[in-house]
Amino acid sequence: MQVTMTVNGTEVTEDIEPRTLLVHFLRDTLGLTGTHWGCDTSNCGVCVVWVDEQPVKSCTMLAAMAGGKAVRTVEDLERDGVLDSVQQGFMECHGLQCGYCTPGMMMTGRWLLDHNPDPTEQEIREAISGQICRCTGYSTIVRSIRWAATQGQGSPVTHTTETAGTPS
Repeated sequence: MQVTMTVNGTEVTEDIEPRTLLVHFLRDTLGLTGTHWGCDTSNCGVCVVWVDEQPVKSCTMLAAMAGGKAVRTVEDLERDGVLDSVQQGFMECHGLQCGYCTPGMMMTGRWLLDHNPDPTEQEIREAISGQICRCTGYSTIVRSIRWAATQGQGSPVTHTTETAGTPS
């Protein structure tokens, strides 16, 4: 079957098998490998992307269901060589270890900040509660999203080699 959707601002049309999951369409068909594939059961959340501005676990959505919709992946956070504040926050506050859950966490973090520019630690923890990180214990992820909140909603941050520290 043929599917057309907008991915990271660009309309794409591809022939796919009707059973193709959105995560596989993004990774295998479009080559957008920033979206990771973990459990295929919606338990881990490493595959979170946005569909029509809503976080979705792309391992549980058929690509055909995204037809006519706008899909945003982690590759779209960085703009013109400038990192999104959430991406920068993960660097500044060491919000990743192995990095496997990071793209999904970043997409959820950006969504949260777009809807709540100054979330509490509890609100951040609730927002990421559907995602599993097997390495960090979540405290650095929460700090990373809080750091991004202090930078302003959706504001890209120029990459630096210095660390700005973590918010108290």
